[in-house]
Amino acid sequence: MKTIPPRERLIFAMDVADPQAARKLVETLGDSVEFYKIGLELFMSGGYFELLDWLAARGKKIFVDLKFFDVPATVAAAVRQLRSRGVTFATVHGNQSIMEAAAAAKGDVKVLAVTVLTSLDRGDLEDLGFTCDVEKLVLSRARRALEAGCDGVVSSGLEAKMLRQFVDDRLIVVTPGIRPVENRPSDDQKRVVTVEQAFTWGADYIVVGRPIRDAADPRRMAESMQADILAAVSGR
Repeated sequence: MKTIPPRERLIFAMDVADPQAARKLVETLGDSVEFYKIGLELFMSGGYFELLDWLAARGKKIFVDLKFFDVPATVAAAVRQLRSRGVTFATVHGNQSIMEAAAAAKGDVKVLAVTVLTSLDRGDLEDLGFTCDVEKLVLSRARRALEAGCDGVVSSGLEAKMLRQFVDDRLIVVTPGIRPVENRPSDDQKRVVTVEQAFTWGADYIVVGRPIRDAADPRRMAESMQADILAAVSGR
């Protein structure tokens, strides 16, 4: 069992339009959230690294979710830029040589390999040219990520139990697509699980965005999820 403070197991996906909105949301959430994921939307809005430094100065943990995918040397150079910036996790989304390059350059950053996006199902994979089952693809990519020197993977909770059974327990499993209630028809996340399911099946961290961001009281929703996490990890 990894020693992870329960309140750090909730990663809030900061999917907002600009750094000003992000800072306001961090202040609203207060100590209910300790870990923040900042991704492509904020990266394209400008002020990404100023926001990163602002979060680090407040003692928040940071997940840089830019899914690096390029020639290995370029990915290595990008990952190297994150060292000593207070970043805990960064994502890559590529083949073996890309994962190896990122792992070799990571320094104090933990590299997570994306397995299969939780917005994709079997039909989407076929559209992309993959003929194998989702589970087989996730398992293959997780094994190869660990061999490449990555620290963990981003994977649906639906595959977490399988990863715990067939992959070394050193692997960090970060699970997005968390929905505390029934998924809305308009939601683009397809392979979703609840907080309890994610941790029961072996996730180390969960990533939650819209259920907190769009709640009438975001802080109250985050605290509710923190209580669910504590109950789930205490019982396993």
